[in-house]
Amino acid sequence: MVTLLLDATRLEVVLSSFERTLARRSEPVRVERSHISKVQLTDDAWTWLRGVPNPGTRVRGTVAMGTWRSAGAADFVVVRRRHAAVVIDLDGDPEFERLVLTTRHGLALVQALHLETDDAATEVTEIVAAAGDAPPAPTGATKPARAPRPRRAPKPATV
Repeated sequence: MVTLLLDATRLEVVLSSFERTLARRSEPVRVERSHISKVQLTDDAWTWLRGVPNPGTRVRGTVAMGTWRSAGAADFVVVRRRHAAVVIDLDGDPEFERLVLTTRHGLALVQALHLETDDAATEVTEIVAAAGDAPPAPTGATKPARAPRPRRAPKPATV
């Protein structure tokens, strides 16, 4: 999952080497904090994808990483499977109009954006923990339990 660093002026999305390879991007994504217009949490990031990867990688239902271009817009996407994600709408950013990121720290990011931070880039979970507004720890299961499958009748024997 991506690492989100936040300071007084900008948000930085730091990618692992695997993510940099799939996203076909060598540098972290840096967004001025003043360009962030809206932050939303979502359970299904796949519904937020628009356009095609250019450059980027998509394996349907598994991974989508890179720059996604549509008619007149460019989004930066790091989506893995069906995990919770954060959608960040940008206003006035020269590179992207939206960031769609699979992260378990989406709630911490929303809380950290409301807090005043210092000039040193700090991971969003540390900012929230220092303020005493730490999000609740995950309880283990993130998906609801599935109902058991109905049993099929055995096939009759043939002679």
